[in-house]
Amino acid sequence: MAEPVFTLDPRLAADSFEICTLENVQVRLMDDARYWWLVLVPEIDGAVEWHHLDETARHYLFDVATHAASVLENLAQADKMNIAALGNMVRQLHVHVIARHEGDAAWPGPVWGVGDALAYDAPPRAARAQSLKSLLMA
Repeated sequence: MAEPVFTLDPRLAADSFEICTLENVQVRLMDDARYWWLVLVPEIDGAVEWHHLDETARHYLFDVATHAASVLENLAQADKMNIAALGNMVRQLHVHVIARHEGDAAWPGPVWGVGDALAYDAPPRAARAQSLKSLLMA
């Protein structure tokens, strides 16, 4: 029997750009230049809840989130790291990893629903994605 085909939720696809894949976890850059903001999406068809993953996948996703947070914290010189898996708007399992700065557009509250996203221009997006990719893949 064939493995189910993974399909990225269209809202995640529209709001972010793929940087790389670490084993079976897509690392995506949110299209909001106000924040250093990654979204991690395990390529597991039908995954909705982190605690429903098998032990190996659950631990690997945690390891990727930890690594992504360390990379963002250092690169962005963050004051605080936010890591969240909400899934109320997009049910597909995904984990937000956001480098926060005192005085950013949403500080000290959550980033969701605060103002309008500031879409990246292509050159800065490519530069940020490349610097993140090189550190994430190291």
